[in-house]
Amino acid sequence: MTSQGPSFTGRDVAGAGMLMLSVNLALTGVGAAIGALVGALVPLLLAGFAVGFFLGISVVVRRFRDL
Repeated sequence: MTSQGPSFTGRDVAGAGMLMLSVNLALTGVGAAIGALVGALVPLLLAGFAVGFFLGISVVVRRFRDL
């Protein structure tokens, strides 16, 4: 008898998506805030978005590794 790993549910997928989105939006906001303070809003907003995207992926992978 073969053992199957845990299956994904809609709740897991939605949780992963919301976690990634929240990390991405948080870092985009931080980048925009710092950019507004130093006078470089758009470049730091885009940098925050890029960093947030990749950090969001790593957070989701770490959180849902056992699934």
